Formats: sequence, structure tokens, C-alpha cells
Amino acid sequence: MRMLLERFAADYSAAEQKLSGLEDDQSSIHYPTVFLFIGDEAGEAIEPMIRSNALKWDNNAGVMYVHVASHEANGDVRSPQVVRVALNGLSEALSDNRTGRKDLGIAFHQEGRHLTDLNRALRQVSDQIADYGRLYASFDRLHLAVITRVDDAMNILVPDISLLAQSIFLQLFKSVQMDLYALINERDQSETFGYAGAAGISFLRELELVQRPDYSYSAKLQVTGDGLSIPVVHHSSALFDLVYVLSDRNEKGITTLNGMQDNYEIICHILLLKNRKRRDGLTQSNDGSYNNSSFKNSLMTESGRQGFVSAGLAKVKRPNYSIALTVLYHFCRGITMRLRNAPELTDKDKLAFFGLDSASMEARVSQIVPAEDKLADMMGLLTSGMRYDQLKRMSLREAEAALFGDGCSAFFHNHFKYASEERLVQVNAPQELSQTISRNQKGHPEIGFYQLSEWTNEKNEEGSVQGSVRARMRDLVREIDQAREELDRIRETRVEDLKFQRLPLLDKQNLRSFIRAFFDTVYRMHWQILQLETELALYRRFANELEKLHEPYRLQVQRMDALEEELKSAALHSIRMADDYIGQNIFDYYERVTDTLMKEIEDKRGAAVFFEERYVGSVTELLDQGDDKLAERLIDVCRKHLLTAEPFAQTFEEELLLRANVSVAYTNRKALSRDELFNRLYRTLEDNASINIRLLDYTHEHRYEEKYLFGDGESEFIRYALGVDETSRIYKLGCVHEKRSSGVEKLNLMGGFHLEDLMYYRNGKVYYETYLQNGYEFHALDSSRLPELR
Repeated sequence: MRMLLERFAADYSAAEQKLSGLEDDQSSIHYPTVFLFIGDEAGEAIEPMIRSNALKWDNNAGVMYVHVASHEANGDVRSPQVVRVALNGLSEALSDNRTGRKDLGIAFHQEGRHLTDLNRALRQVSDQIADYGRLYASFDRLHLAVITRVDDAMNILVPDISLLAQSIFLQLFKSVQMDLYALINERDQSETFGYAGAAGISFLRELELVQRPDYSYSAKLQVTGDGLSIPVVHHSSALFDLVYVLSDRNEKGITTLNGMQDNYEIICHILLLKNRKRRDGLTQSNDGSYNNSSFKNSLMTESGRQGFVSAGLAKVKRPNYSIALTVLYHFCRGITMRLRNAPELTDKDKLAFFGLDSASMEARVSQIVPAEDKLADMMGLLTSGMRYDQLKRMSLREAEAALFGDGCSAFFHNHFKYASEERLVQVNAPQELSQTISRNQKGHPEIGFYQLSEWTNEKNEEGSVQGSVRARMRDLVREIDQAREELDRIRETRVEDLKFQRLPLLDKQNLRSFIRAFFDTVYRMHWQILQLETELALYRRFANELEKLHEPYRLQVQRMDALEEELKSAALHSIRMADDYIGQNIFDYYERVTDTLMKEIEDKRGAAVFFEERYVGSVTELLDQGDDKLAERLIDVCRKHLLTAEPFAQTFEEELLLRANVSVAYTNRKALSRDELFNRLYRTLEDNASINIRLLDYTHEHRYEEKYLFGDGESEFIRYALGVDETSRIYKLGCVHEKRSSGVEKLNLMGGFHLEDLMYYRNGKVYYETYLQNGYEFHALDSSRLPELR
């Protein structure tokens, strides 16, 4: 069920994003771009970054993704855009933690086949980029984004692999702008506690070295097809244009909502910011566009030391995932309420619904008890030959014994009681009850298992069919007792007191008249008592079946209520996971929207429309097939008939304003104005775009910030955001114009900090020094070249 709900919400969210994006622009990147992932751990970023770029960049098909790992990776991504290079054998160097990182760096240069494989793969990438040249506005420059995890041992090869890639790509492009994205994972290190921190500091120390303005490097990295080595030389300058350090904890020390996934999306946004194709007619001047040279220069200290960069990303869009689950719950709730609120029947009508009313029971009794006219057959019984004059002062009981002995009772028992008992045994109460309910439900589709569960619940003091049946059974017992008493009284009546026609001197005629009157009086009452007894026996059997019948209906109610509760739980959980502000009032607002839409559909198509086959159909039948089948049908109706309605076609700004004021009357002055909403939205974006790195001091000496909104530059909100605090802000605020109605995003860039400003560096340095003192070796180069620990 959970997977079904997640798939529904995710599919709706994706479809809405795609639908709302039909009129949205996709950006284009200006120059070709290659993402170079170094290390086994870095490979997990490939698939989410491909998805993100496919959504944002209309020429994403030409972007290449290269993954260099120590062994064959079981990547899920099978795409011509992805090239994987497995440096098989290097993982053996990592078997000893004490020297593994150093040994890996040495083995890379000693094993010539690794360089050969890398050269072949990177030249293949270069050729593939050339094939996609038509997708780009310019082919003069290539953007190379190098991505690695700071605690991955393979990052010791970052300078070598990066310089090799740069040298090969420079054979095709006039320049290569190379940036490094260093990812810090501060969570889930319980098994490698201490060592991971030490390994991370070793890489950051090397990173500080390669970013020095006087850094130079030379190594035989290029390999020809004939196996000849060619040196690659890097002259005095920082290796990377800019270095971005991104952690899974933000500057407030709080773990980011989606962990590393947020950082992957940040990288894609940074690349778009730096490498975006300008729209025709848009100029560079005064539009707040990003300038890489200006940004880079702002991070430089007076001594020439280059600062590192971090970033944070916030997104505001209609919370489609939560909306889908919320509407589904309220729709299910609406169906449940309609099932519960069927018109209440009178006790008599309820009995008739189950086929237990007086008319139905009389019809059953008439088929079980032989007809009254068969009593006339008793006139053929042989008598003892006594004369009427001999009988007239006897009681009717005595006269019967004198005339017939036990012949009458035997006849009645054989032809009436026994016959009735045999037919009663053949009555299939469960089947009759089931067929009657099924037949009557077709004529009363508004009556379902909620009513049947309530009506068959003997604990229900009012409105229970069980109560009505038992009341009728008590009446029958009383009627039978009264009839038997009356019969006993009549049998004690004298013959001469019995009313029938007597003729003087005609003894035989009088005897026949007496016998006829006797049967009409005594055995008609026997027959009437038999009818009452048969009816009571039938009620007892049906009462037992009603008790059994309650349980399946009770379980259906329980399952329906459980499904409703599960949908509610899923909706509320998704709302809690959403941003507090963006997710506000979702539950209440979409309760009103769903209720209104359901009533509109009923007004157009009839009160029972949702229980027709083209909508939900029979809830009972769906429940019988399984809760997931009912959920699937509810999802299908939501998707086709509710979520496609007009209230779901608003821009995120309109929808948010309506939700913000859902509990406020139109005349209430507390209703949010559009400017108030925009102000809250602006603050929410700012709060949620916290930088994904934790520093010792937020206001460190060289802190420099630029912030960019991604959205429709002509929308009211973007215009508001660009104007708010315009005269007092101390950072640059720009806009990446993308015509869209689906939402807005904010990318905060903060640079100018150095390694010693990182909390991660301060905490990890202790481990690093301790491991070095205990004989661990992390570096392949001479330690005298490394910067001092700060």
C-alpha cells in the first residue's frame, strides 16, 4: 500500500511538474560540459544529476558523465552519456588502511595500464562531445566539473586525473574551465569513525596545496596508442578555477533534508549559473547576471590566497506530492461519509430488506406448513362407532379419545408436523439471507456494509435488525403460549357446548356435524400453533445467521476505516515532510476543494454517481478483491476527475495565497495580502537556502555572498524579491530568468573561507594528527611540500 501511494504521489508530482513546465522555458548551457566523478563513492551522484539536468537543460543530451572508480561499478545508469573507467587492481592497494591511500597513489603511476585505460576513455568522451557540437552555442570552451568525496582514498588521484582530462580536452577546445566539488559526508561514519575524518583532512590538505597560486605539476600522463608516454605540465597557478566544498550539514549544524541529494542538485544549479546560454535580446548589463571573474576576484585575500566556495539551495513550488495524497484521503473520506450517511430506514423496512418482515415470513411458512384445507382429509378417519348422544356430555378431549383414540394426533403429526419439520430442515437460511440482501442492494445501492454492520450488530440498542427479530420472537413465544392455553381451554369444553347445527332424531347427521366442527375448532388451532412454531423456528435460524452475518460486515467497515486512516497518515506525513510554510493549510484547503468538486460532480451526474462503474463502482466488491484494489480505483478517480479540475491549474503563487487564507473569511482584515505573502515566501527561500557547510564563524573575515533566483523574471514575486531590501542588502542578488509558473528556486553562493574556517577541519585535524603519530601514511608526495596544519 505504501509503495502504491508513493508511486501515485510521485507520478502526479512529476506529471504536474512536466505539465506546468509545458509553458516553462528550459535553460540551455552555452558551452559543452563534462562531469568527472573520481572515487567509488562519487558514482552515486551520477543518476540524480542526470535527472536534474534533463529537467533543467534542453541540450542535456550532449552532457557527458565520466566515472573513475577502483573497480567495476554496478551502476543502474545505462546511457551513452555515461562512461565508466574501472582501474581494476588499485583496490588491492587499499587493503591496508595504514598505507592504503599512499599505496594507491603510487600504484597508479607504476601500473601503466591504468593510464592507458583512462586515456582511451577520455578521448572517447572528447569524440562524443564533438558529435554533439550542434547542441551548443559555442565550442570554444569546455566546463569540466570534477566531483569527489573528501574521505574517498581515490581522491589522491584528483590532480592526475583532472590534469589528464584537461590536457585531452584542450586538444579540442581553446580553453577548459575546471572546478572541483568536494563533498563532505558527516553522517553514517560509525564504522569508519576517526579514520574517515583523518582521510578527509589529508585530501583537504593536498587541496590547499594544489590551489596555491604557485602550484606546478608535471607527470607523464598522456599515453599514445603505441604506449608512448607524454608529459602533462601544469605551470604555476591554482589547479582549479574554483573549489566548492559541500557538506550534508548546513551552516546551522542541521542535517540537510535530503542529505547528499541536495548537494547534487546544487552542483547542477551552479553549472547552469556559470554556463547558461543568454536569451536573445537579454544583455549583460544591470540584470544581476553571474560573472565568474568578478566572483572569483571577490574571494581573493590581499596575500593572494584563494578562498573556497559553498552554496545552499531552496525551492518553492506547489507541493504536488502532498496535494495528491491529501486529495486522495479527502476523496476516500467523502466516499466513506456517503457510505455511512445512507437514508435511514424504519425497523419494518430494515426487516423487509433482509426478507424477515411479516409478509416474507408468512410466505416462507406457507411453503413449509401444509395448507389448511388439508385438514379436511381428517374427515376420512375411522371412528369407534359411538353415537352422538353418548358423546354430548363429554369434553372435547374425551370425545376425541372415545371416537378416534390417538388417530387424530397421529394423522396431524404425520401429515402436518413431520412434513413441516422435513421442509424446515431444507431451508438454507444463509443462502436465502445472502440472496435477499444481494437482490435488495441492487434496488437500494445506497445501502452498504456500514448499514448492514450497524443493523446486524446486536449490541446496537436502536435500529438493530437483531433487536426487531428478537422482539418478534418474543411476541411469537407469547402468542404460542396463549394459543396453547386457549387450545387447552377449548378441549375441556363439553361437546354439547360446541357450536354446530343439530337436527332432532338424526344422530348420525349430528355426529358428522360434530366431527366437522371439532376439526375446524381444535385441529385448526393445532394448525395455527404449528404455523406460529414454524415461524418461530425460522426466526431462530435467521437470527443465528444474522449474528454470523455481522462479522464480515464489521470487518469490511474495519478495513474501510483502516484504509481511510492509512491514507490520512500518508497525507499528514507528507505534509510534515514539506516545508512548514510552503505546506501550510494543505489539509484544510484541499478538504474544501475536494468536497466542492465532489458535490459539483454529483450535481451534474446524480447523487450516486461515485458508485457507478465509471467512477468508484461497488466498494464492497473492491474490498473483497483487496484493500489495494479499492485504493487503486480511488487513485484512478482522483487522477481523472479531481486532480484535473480547475483548482489544480493555478500558479504556485496563486495556490499558496489561497491556502494561506483558507481559514480566513473574505471580510477579515487578517487575510494575507499579496505583498505579505511574497515577503514570507522571500524569507522562507532565504532561510531554506542555508549554506551547506559549517564554519567556526559565520561572519569570517573574507565572507562574500551572491544570491540568485531561478524563475520567471517577469513574475510579480521575482520583481518583488529583486526590489526588497534593495538599498540595504550587502550581497549581490540576481535572477536567472526562466519563464515558468511551477515555482521558484534560490541559490545562495558564499565564498572566501579557508580550510581552517571549517568545523570539519577543526574536528578532523585531531584524528589526522593522531593517525600520523601512530604510523599511518596518507600522502604519496613528500610531506615537506604540504601546507602546514593551521
